[in-house]
Amino acid sequence: MEISRVRALRGPNLWCRHTALEAIVSCAPTERSIAELPDFESRVRELFPAIGTLQSSGYQGPISLAHVLEAAALALQTQAGCPVTFSRTAATVDIGVYQVVVAYSEEAVGRLALELAQTLIQATLQNTGFDVDAAIARLRDTDEDERLGPSTGAIVNAAAARGIPWRRLTQGSLVQFGWGSRQRRIQAAEVDATSAVSEAIAQDKDLTKKLLHAAGAPVPFGRPVKDADEAWAVACEIGLPVVVKPQDGNQGKGVTVNVTNREHLEVAFRAAAEVGGVMVEKFLSGNDFRLLVVGRQLVAAARRDPPHVIGDGIHSVRELVDRVNADPRRGEGHATSLTKIRFDEIAIARLNAQGLAPQSVPAKGRRIILRNNANLSTGGTATDVTDDVHPEVAANAIAAAQMVGLHVCGVDVVCESVLRPMREQHGGIVEVNAAPGLRMHLSPSYGKGRPVGEAIISHLFGHGDDGRIPVVAVTGTNGKTTTARLIAHLMASSALRVGMTNTDGVYVNGHQIDSGDCSGPKSARNVLMHPDVDAAVFETARGGILREGLGFDRCQVAVVTNIGAGDHLGLNYITTVEDLAVLKRVIVQNVAPTGYAVLNAADPMVHAMAPSCPGSIIFFAADHHHPAMATQRAQGKRTVYVDDGAIVAAEGSWRERIALSDIPFTHNGSIGFQVENVMAAVAAAWGVGLNWDTVRRGLASFSTDAGNVPGRFNMMDYRGATVIADYGHNPDAMRALVAAVDALPAKRRSVVISGAGDRRDDDIREQTAILGDAFDDVLLYQDACQRGRADGEVLALLRTGLAQAKRTRYTTEIRGEFNAIDTALARLEPGDLCLILIDQVEQALAHLTRRVAEAAQAAPASVNAEAPALTH
Repeated sequence: MEISRVRALRGPNLWCRHTALEAIVSCAPTERSIAELPDFESRVRELFPAIGTLQSSGYQGPISLAHVLEAAALALQTQAGCPVTFSRTAATVDIGVYQVVVAYSEEAVGRLALELAQTLIQATLQNTGFDVDAAIARLRDTDEDERLGPSTGAIVNAAAARGIPWRRLTQGSLVQFGWGSRQRRIQAAEVDATSAVSEAIAQDKDLTKKLLHAAGAPVPFGRPVKDADEAWAVACEIGLPVVVKPQDGNQGKGVTVNVTNREHLEVAFRAAAEVGGVMVEKFLSGNDFRLLVVGRQLVAAARRDPPHVIGDGIHSVRELVDRVNADPRRGEGHATSLTKIRFDEIAIARLNAQGLAPQSVPAKGRRIILRNNANLSTGGTATDVTDDVHPEVAANAIAAAQMVGLHVCGVDVVCESVLRPMREQHGGIVEVNAAPGLRMHLSPSYGKGRPVGEAIISHLFGHGDDGRIPVVAVTGTNGKTTTARLIAHLMASSALRVGMTNTDGVYVNGHQIDSGDCSGPKSARNVLMHPDVDAAVFETARGGILREGLGFDRCQVAVVTNIGAGDHLGLNYITTVEDLAVLKRVIVQNVAPTGYAVLNAADPMVHAMAPSCPGSIIFFAADHHHPAMATQRAQGKRTVYVDDGAIVAAEGSWRERIALSDIPFTHNGSIGFQVENVMAAVAAAWGVGLNWDTVRRGLASFSTDAGNVPGRFNMMDYRGATVIADYGHNPDAMRALVAAVDALPAKRRSVVISGAGDRRDDDIREQTAILGDAFDDVLLYQDACQRGRADGEVLALLRTGLAQAKRTRYTTEIRGEFNAIDTALARLEPGDLCLILIDQVEQALAHLTRRVAEAAQAAPASVNAEAPALTH
């Protein structure tokens, strides 16, 4: 068994809506059925009893090693505590080759599970051992390293529950919620609106104390010190006991409380100095409370108790600590609800203060304190007291957060009880924290957890706000780019700042920010990260869906223009038009429940996608009598069609008409495929909710010149002849182009064409077979990039397609695209029409533009006056 490729599908994909790994697995003949491997299943179950069923749901063939790989990779993750449930194995058209798909929650964990599953299979085949416990431990360790911490995870879970999209921006805790101009970002429990100045103030304990005192909040006396001698002097001045802590610190690092003598102070000073500058302040007696403020509300409170053990008269202090740390709820970091107790220099000093040493055996029932600070990160415990907080204590905490400028703030209070005002019991605020840990409130050691993640999300996004912007996804075989550009133009006409991706690049608010084929998920994600985007339109190509899935979790509108042959069939196991339809259907399956799928009713494969849509359907077709259109209208649902020279949008008895004469680039509706593009775009604009007057203005102002839609039926005048440049590259595109040029007047018609080497032979031949019946002259050229074909191979296929041409009289072969263009232009006479099927879009259009400009400068005024009125 060999794994030749593993892809991470990071968005909704061909197989599922979850993140998943897709592996291409080749099995030798004897590995295609485990029935041919004696005792294999019993041996693999002996090595890994939790492997579960070995056959994908709905699969009828023999169980291969690929199926075992699938089952093992999924089961290993579930045994490690990962929330994954989906997997599938599908046989490909290549005998013995399978696509194995296994969901993952963390990509690194999924890849490791796949690797370990392969190791398990090899161990079974070779009759060697496999340490399941060690494998699961590796997966758990990797998961703990990779997954979000409890604080960030709680906020993310709260966002997901409200349908707010989120994306992890780093391997750490920096997360984006929402899209485009409506996005917000957090880092752990810190929000983007909090300024760096406020963070700096919170980290400066002395400055924080001064500001809180100015705000009227009770605070302990104290000040920064330079060395241990000054620390002792300040301690004596303000009176023992004192607290020694870093002036700039967090998570209780280097903090020592209840320091009562110089020896203890010197140890405490060294611990604080390792973190930063040191300050000494008056020790307040009482309990340690953490109050969590979000915005202007107190949302949770907990009493924190220092790490301690209870003597049993048998075990030493060190042994008691080890027993406590054996609690599975205690871990090394923040992934668990509790942290292991540290047995370090500070703990030993605290033992000494109680007359004990690590090897001492305390009496039964004696409470031994290992640290005076009660931070969970040093092994403390937490008890929820949210319902006990006195209104004045809550007001003090909120005032402290506001004074420092923190939107999410952990306020540390020391007092006997939060049931009474702090001043009554000589308590005070000892610290504020800019990025407070949420563990103690989410999963307190005692008491009920509080929904603090929801409180933070509610602070970021008001009621009913999901942080989303309108997203339109466009796919199909032909017309994708023009339709996407037209939809983006209509949205921009509504004063929206539009982000758009297509095969020409990435555009934000009309400016190109990336070039090349950007129709994949990475470009879509980049647009959704851009803060200046109010709406997004994504051309969604097959390659990106196969390679990585969608770049978004769902869209408001999905547009499918058509499904045709020749669209890279035969690549990546998409071998039939039916396969292609299933792949393109992915965007329809991921429409929001309140959204729309815009489907070509005249295309049976597109029409068949309708039941897969979670939202509503808008059908479009030129013929409003088409059965699918008639049924949709009879049900009072949305349709877009052509009637009496106008585009009509209909729902029930309501109608909206836009005359084709008011849509210049359709040439009064004579260019059929442009009319289809308009219908799809109008339906999408309707689904998004654009104003109809705005839609009219947008359609009237849309231009299909080379600058706006490069390579999409760009018409220009060359010495009185009509030249059309287009990037059509499959048989369906040829048929649409032939229908379009047939509607245009011309004395003599010529076409310039090459063929893409990565298409099937039949598709290359069919292109010229179609063109040969529509053009007088055909000029074939061989481009520099043959995409894996031998020299002359593509030209030979094109010639074969012309063999039975009914119209073509002259065929010319040229090497090089630009030479072919120049040859064709030199033959043109006024009134001729030439269709140039370009390959290198940007360079070819630039070349054509130069030639047209040169001709315009050289031509006499009388010739220019004869240019056909239909060109632009």
